[in-house]
Amino acid sequence: MSVVALRLAGPLQSWGAGSRFTRRGTERFPTKSGVLGLVAAALGLHRGAPLDELNTLRFGVRIDQPGTLLRDFHTAHKPERQKNGELKWTALPLSHRYYVADAVYLACLEGATDLVERVDTAVRRPAFPLYLGRRSCPSAGPVALGVLDGDLDTVLATYPWLAADRLQRRRRGATVRLATVRDAREGDTVVETIRDVPISYDPNYRRYGWRRVVHDWVEVPNPAWSGEEEHDPMSVLEG
Repeated sequence: MSVVALRLAGPLQSWGAGSRFTRRGTERFPTKSGVLGLVAAALGLHRGAPLDELNTLRFGVRIDQPGTLLRDFHTAHKPERQKNGELKWTALPLSHRYYVADAVYLACLEGATDLVERVDTAVRRPAFPLYLGRRSCPSAGPVALGVLDGDLDTVLATYPWLAADRLQRRRRGATVRLATVRDAREGDTVVETIRDVPISYDPNYRRYGWRRVVHDWVEVPNPAWSGEEEHDPMSVLEG
């Protein structure tokens, strides 16, 4: 078993796991269906292709930079050809679309080494453009971080912090506590069950199954920490 690590960062990301009708929500972390969709695009799989092999991969994500929730009030029109040949623009239903702005995530996929290496190669030279959940959300910079030895839990706990330098410099302390969301193992205490296993990406018949996830925390070093404690002018009054 090996792990392929991905850096998911961009101005906007949107990872919906329960969007319906005119409200297009987002989770505050990348979903398995969204990341496997990105991988499928990189591999050149078409929307109707079987996903059995990709679904063997165990998935986990670390929230290195949480970002800010953003709502977009969305309007759209579609053209309709009239009998006289003229185009008439018809308004589509108004919708509310949610995004996470200025976020950075470490996403990991654990599985058979040959499959993991194929995923890493494809993400470096994708067959189709890569998007962070929606077509309007391109990645900022390279996605691939490489293939790593060890299991998913170890990589989530040890990979260097990916947050922006400005955020690392502002954080006090030698380590930082980061939230993780990962596929549950046998015996794990399940915190949440979400409909997030892709069965088909066919736009005419999208289907998703349920997966069990565990929410947890890890502590990783802060590379910007100088070791100097902040001066407290009131400390002289303590005694």
